[in-house]
Amino acid sequence: MIFKDYYKILGLENNKVNIDEIKTAFHNQAKKYHPDVNDGREAEERFKDINEAYRVLSNNTSKRKYDRIWYSHVGKKIDKQKDREERETRTDLWSLLFGINKVEKVKRAKTKVPVKGDNVETQIDVGIKQAFYGTNKKISLRTVDGKMTTFDVKIPAGIRNGEKIRLIGQGKQGINGGKNGDLFIKVNIEDSNLYKLHGYDIYTDLLLTPWEAVLGTKAQIETIDGESKIYVPQGVVSGEKIKIPAKGYKDGKGGRGDLIAQVKIVVPKNPSKEEIEIYEKLKNISRFEPRNKTTIS
Repeated sequence: MIFKDYYKILGLENNKVNIDEIKTAFHNQAKKYHPDVNDGREAEERFKDINEAYRVLSNNTSKRKYDRIWYSHVGKKIDKQKDREERETRTDLWSLLFGINKVEKVKRAKTKVPVKGDNVETQIDVGIKQAFYGTNKKISLRTVDGKMTTFDVKIPAGIRNGEKIRLIGQGKQGINGGKNGDLFIKVNIEDSNLYKLHGYDIYTDLLLTPWEAVLGTKAQIETIDGESKIYVPQGVVSGEKIKIPAKGYKDGKGGRGDLIAQVKIVVPKNPSKEEIEIYEKLKNISRFEPRNKTTIS
């Protein structure tokens, strides 16, 4: 729908008018563009617009609705113009009082505003043990001028996966004397063959022989703190998890997650003759059949 400025059609400057002013403006415009006085298509269309404008603006309800539309198209521009004129008036008064001339104002207007440079973000990979105890790493980046720059990055102990390290002023150069941006280095804690990090828990494999799984044992296991003993109950199966409390990753609150040892039963690839004989004997005397659900207890 095409917007029409009904106030302008009636010869009014804005919407700050009462019903009497609207009526007077309507009668003036109607006399001027009445078909009995003016011939032609243009005058006829203008007379229709005048009547439409009066119909809308002479009713308080329709006028309020229209004023909201009018303000979005016209009123805002008028208010901005008034604000601009008031600022210029205040500036001119300031100039008269304190002697700031137009040349100085132009110079100030042309003064370049300092702008801080953009931040730069990159990623650095560290192992679980490095992240746990903290370490120093070097990272090389190509700067804006095309040169390779090497940064020494201190990885604090217990840093969380995805956490960012901020190097102040090592980002892109500022504009017009503004400060340089910052360099943000996102830490990615990598899993290793030995450890995998899940939240604050550290997962590791616990390799057992078949007889250890059947009989139970106290096994030696490598934790992030060093070697430790873990109790393995009788009859564990591959995939079963055994938890060692408070031997996991730092939680940032002075505590730690757990070490989760996942059982993996390993059979000998090249058993001796005696071992084969024992397995053959076991096969003959055992009634255990893992593919038969009734024999699994």
